[in-house]
Amino acid sequence: MTLVKICGITELEDALAACDAGADALGFNFWPRSPRYVEPERAARIIERIPGNVLAVGVFVDETAERIEQTAAAAGIEIAQLHGDCGVPRLRWWKALEAGPEVRRLMEHFEAEAFLLDAPAGAQRGGTGRTFDWALAAGLPGRIVLAGGLGPDNVGEAIRAARPWGVDACSRLERAPGLKDEEKVRAFVRAVRELG
Repeated sequence: MTLVKICGITELEDALAACDAGADALGFNFWPRSPRYVEPERAARIIERIPGNVLAVGVFVDETAERIEQTAAAAGIEIAQLHGDCGVPRLRWWKALEAGPEVRRLMEHFEAEAFLLDAPAGAQRGGTGRTFDWALAAGLPGRIVLAGGLGPDNVGEAIRAARPWGVDACSRLERAPGLKDEEKVRAFVRAVRELG
C-alpha cells in the first residue's frame, strides 16, 4: 500500500481530518521562511492529539543536526525530512531531492530511510504546486516518495508512472497556505487507496 503524507499541517482540525481520511503521515514545516511554518510548540500540541499509527514528519531546510534534534524532541517528530544542506540527525530521516537526471547519482551520497523527490523549486524548497516527469522516479532504488503538484486529479497517474513507496501532497490540497481543504484531502487519499 502506498504511504500517504499530507504536508504543511498548521491546524489541529486539519491534522485530525487528514488522519480521519486515512493519511499515514503528516508533515510539519519548521523552515521559518515557509508560508506553512509552524512553531515546534504548536506542532507538539497537534502531534499529541493524532493517532499513534500516523507518522509525524518534520520538514527542515539548511539546518544543523543539533537544531533538528532539538526541534524534533520539542515537537514530538519521528522523522526528519531534510532539504538542502542539513546535518544528519540522530533520528529517522528522509532526504528531499529535486527530480532530475542526476537524482540517482545524488541518492548514492545519502543513507536515508527514504528519498522524497520534488519538482525543482529553487529557493522556495517545495510547496509550489509544480509537477515533474514522474518517469524520472521509476526504477530508482529504495523508498521513493513523490511530491510536487500532486492532487486528487493526478496522483493516480503519478503512482502508475513511478510506482513509489509514498506520495506527498501539500499546496494542491489547500484553501490557503497552511490551511487544508478537507474535501480535497479526502479525495486525494481516496484516489491513492483506489489503486490498492
